[in-house]
Amino acid sequence: MGPFAIIILSIVFIVIILLIKNIKIVPQAHAFVIERLGAYYATWGTGLHIKIPFIDKISKKVSLKEKVVDFPPQPVITRDNVTMQIDTVVYFEITDPKLYTYGVERPLDAIENLTATTLRNIIGELELDSTLTSRDTINDKIRIILDEATDAWGIRVIRVELKNILPPREIQDAMEKQMKAERERRARILDAEGEKRSQILVAEGLKESAILKADAVKESKIREAAGEAEAILTVQKAYADALRMLNEANPSQAVIALKSLEAFQKAADGKATKIIIPSEIQSLAGLATSAKEIFTANTPDSEA
Repeated sequence: MGPFAIIILSIVFIVIILLIKNIKIVPQAHAFVIERLGAYYATWGTGLHIKIPFIDKISKKVSLKEKVVDFPPQPVITRDNVTMQIDTVVYFEITDPKLYTYGVERPLDAIENLTATTLRNIIGELELDSTLTSRDTINDKIRIILDEATDAWGIRVIRVELKNILPPREIQDAMEKQMKAERERRARILDAEGEKRSQILVAEGLKESAILKADAVKESKIREAAGEAEAILTVQKAYADALRMLNEANPSQAVIALKSLEAFQKAADGKATKIIIPSEIQSLAGLATSAKEIFTANTPDSEA
């Protein structure tokens, strides 16, 4: 192989290497800002691109993802002359890589300084109590001001959060005492509510117990009365059955008189002090006396 061929091969090899080195692939959610001969030329999006060697230059590789920046605490003074430390968190994204590249030097420093200035202006118009209770309002105000200011830099501020608000030590101590007193007050309220609930439950238990006892006594009396009524009905039924059977037997007048005499005997054995004897029983009693005398007169002892 001659010297000329070697030179040709060397040139081809160098060209291939340059082509390979100037083939660029832009990944997802990224953008490349390209300069040609020192001036802005184009913004490459996601995909395959070829850069002209020695003419084109990648000025800046920009990430289009949402970014989070946590700025250190900034001293601010409220309208009532209370100095406090507030640190902020800013969420933003790059919408125009060209403006982001050429719009401002050190964009993050610019956002931090703008945030601190805006925060001082807003807090300076509020008193301490309003600052502690209006966090959402302060966040929205800062976001609107930052978004308008950074639009010329190709940046969109999505949201701003006040991470911490630290008042002076003496105010923190007073707030802690107030919070402790509030917790103790709530604890006492909860204890009182618990005691009240306990007493209500005890009272309800006693009430239910008394109701159950009353129901038991009532049920016992009802059962006792039912038993007595059933006994009376049984006796009356037996008496009625006896009368029915006696009536069906068609007893003679002598049997009736004898039964009357038995009834009179039972009445005489009682505690009554005055007894009215029916005429039928009187005649029957006289008959019984006569029969006794005849029977006595006929016995051997009487003959003697």
